[in-house]
Amino acid sequence: MSAAGAQIDAGAARDMIAAYRRNKGLPPLALDPGLQRLAETETAAMAAAGRPSQADIVKTVAARMGYPEPAANLSAGYHTLAEAFSGWRDSPSHNAVMLDPAATRMGIATAYAPGSKYKVYWALLVAK
Repeated sequence: MSAAGAQIDAGAARDMIAAYRRNKGLPPLALDPGLQRLAETETAAMAAAGRPSQADIVKTVAARMGYPEPAANLSAGYHTLAEAFSGWRDSPSHNAVMLDPAATRMGIATAYAPGSKYKVYWALLVAK
């Protein structure tokens, strides 16, 4: 993710998270177009601001869009999906989002801002 316009492969991300959830006895998450668009909007906003957002804001937006029990991982600085996944897995609060037993749907996105402190911004949104 070190070039302007770089995009994450949402299917590969879904598969990585699905394998992790399966190893923990949880079902996979389905990619959801609405959550995907919201994740893309959120990462673009973080990249424009040059810092991660607060998860409460995007969770409120997701709930208003009709997604029950939304949860979010918003982060910055990870240059690859593997780095982001490892960082989330090793953080109890972020890991809880990936392993949310109520979640059935997800959206994931990145945005690149080369002039910012963190360069790469990530959003993983999950909901029931």
